[in-house]
Amino acid sequence: MSRLAQTHGLTDIQQEILSTVRDFVDKEIIPVATELEHRDEYPTRIVEGLKELGLFGLMIPEEYGGLGESLLTYALCVEEIARGWMSVSGIINTHFIVAYMLKQHGTQEQREHFLPRMATGEVRGAFSMSEPALGSDVSAISTKGVKVGDEYALTGQKMWLTNGGSSTLVAVLCRTDEGHPEGTAPHRSMTTFLVEKEPGFGEVRPGLTIPGKIEKMGYKGVDTTEMILDGLRIPANRVLGGTTGRGFYQMMDGVEVGRVNVAARGCGVAQRAFELGVSYAQQRHTFGKAIAQHQAIQFKLAEMATKVEAAHAMMVNAARKKDSGERNDLEAGMAKYLASEYCKEVVEDAFRIHGGYGFSKEYEIERLYREAPMLLIGEGTAEIQKMIIGRRLLEEYRLQG
Repeated sequence: MSRLAQTHGLTDIQQEILSTVRDFVDKEIIPVATELEHRDEYPTRIVEGLKELGLFGLMIPEEYGGLGESLLTYALCVEEIARGWMSVSGIINTHFIVAYMLKQHGTQEQREHFLPRMATGEVRGAFSMSEPALGSDVSAISTKGVKVGDEYALTGQKMWLTNGGSSTLVAVLCRTDEGHPEGTAPHRSMTTFLVEKEPGFGEVRPGLTIPGKIEKMGYKGVDTTEMILDGLRIPANRVLGGTTGRGFYQMMDGVEVGRVNVAARGCGVAQRAFELGVSYAQQRHTFGKAIAQHQAIQFKLAEMATKVEAAHAMMVNAARKKDSGERNDLEAGMAKYLASEYCKEVVEDAFRIHGGYGFSKEYEIERLYREAPMLLIGEGTAEIQKMIIGRRLLEEYRLQG
């Protein structure tokens, strides 16, 4: 275990879980990740292994068959998994956000119906806010849910669904105008629908099409898709929480914990980049000595390690704040912003240390170099994080009188 990114005050159970996950990552993920990533192949065997470890139910309460662990435990597991291959952490993260939203906001029937099967990984979750034309402006969504008898008909196009093909349950944010007078704030006329579907691509149920995987620069293996809704019928009892108009709040609550986990992903990728950089620097020789003995490289290693340590500390702080029941949007935004920016910088420094070999697909750093940019835009861009942080700081430090 490395000196960097240690977390003090963990229980014996937390340490045991992390040790098991770390061992799984070292033996089952790192040896095959680059090969699978280059083929853009879904990591079926790895996912089955994660099911056996119980990681799909890590934060689901014990009464529903989960492990009932904290956000901190979950984030530390995500950090370890992302250290192995960031795409695998994405497969779990979207599932986790839907399970969290059900736990926090679902009706008793919805929790009993979905959570036990989500804990085992039998039901796999994805969530959908974004659309082709809106990016970060969630309040501008145009996908509609219209009441038809005791059902809703959903129509629109969604974008950037992680797990869009492999999932069997998608939490979908739509606009529902019934009961909301004209002039109502846009975010008050949104509803989250729980959409069940078959895994796969094409028309996966009447009125619901998953066209296929979006080809991406990095973050491969995991399926990222569009979703087309054409009069998809959803029963009223599949409105999350049973009440329309609460969708924006529910989704933002889910994304807040998701941001802690994007920060954890940044920490994990940065740790792996540092490990690769510090190892290569001791093996590669120039001018009669290992490049690690050159001051220029030592300065890089010092900066990289400091960034790894700082990002980890902020991520842990944001998770612990949420676990304590306090509002953590400021801390989550800061952690996500810092960890993703530092991740990009640490990966680039490790890439530079590798020299020409960093550009070769034979070396793992090439994969990390293509993966890191996703963290700058996932779960809200760096610019959105800064807006959130700035507004919250002005709330906290408002001038009196």
